Amino acid sequence: MHTTLTRHASADGPRWAIDGRYLPAEFTLSQWLALPADDARQRLASLPRGDVADAPLLAPVEDAQEVWASGVTYLSSRMAREAESQSADVYQKVYGADRPELFFKANGWRVRGHGAPIRVRGDSHWNVPEPELVLVLDAAGGIVGYTTGNDVSSRSIEGENPLYLPQAKVYEGSCAMGSGIRLCTAGQLRDLPISLDIVRDGVPVFAGTTRSSQIKRGLEELAGWLLRELPQPRGAFLFTGTGVVPGEDFTLRGGDVVRIDIDGLVLENPVQ
Repeated sequence: MHTTLTRHASADGPRWAIDGRYLPAEFTLSQWLALPADDARQRLASLPRGDVADAPLLAPVEDAQEVWASGVTYLSSRMAREAESQSADVYQKVYGADRPELFFKANGWRVRGHGAPIRVRGDSHWNVPEPELVLVLDAAGGIVGYTTGNDVSSRSIEGENPLYLPQAKVYEGSCAMGSGIRLCTAGQLRDLPISLDIVRDGVPVFAGTTRSSQIKRGLEELAGWLLRELPQPRGAFLFTGTGVVPGEDFTLRGGDVVRIDIDGLVLENPVQ
């Protein structure tokens, strides 16, 4: 059985729960991720469980955490970015380089949770969801769990010039995570099934699958690069790249519903 942390919009403010039961109101993810790994496990095990957590879900992140992302970690992602770009050699080089592509995605308070709307940019004509395994990292860079993520992206803006990547990736409603944090070790993330389904007007218009075993780089390697020169004293979230890329004939539209499932941990969002 999986152990899952969820965050809820309770009447008294955001409240964390574990496996469907509220944790004490004073529990924060920031304080928990700041602890050494052994202390964190003992702390969570010692906390009492309260009432059933029945308030609406929030994104499983706090204001203190940054959300970062890895790019070109799957072969399919490299090929898609080469196809869209006028500078294809950039993606060929980074796919095989020692140093990975890492970029800032969102502040914790900007992240949309399960059921909340995501957006496409008004100045972009080609927009896609990107289903991704998201690592939850403690202050030491250890992998303590994962969540399901959607790195909503403008392929038209990124394809025009690689230097436009921040505008293609970072805007209001471009980052969603949820529905919770599944606690695990890095070794339990080696071969998880990842699926993407998009429904438009009640009709499926896209479906695709991949597995986390197709990620070219080691997950600990990606985490290590993120914290190499950038401490994360309250923990961090790291998207690990996408292996499911809709074709060049597809773009998201307002009213679409995007559903991402990583081994039963589901994130579903309507598109504004």
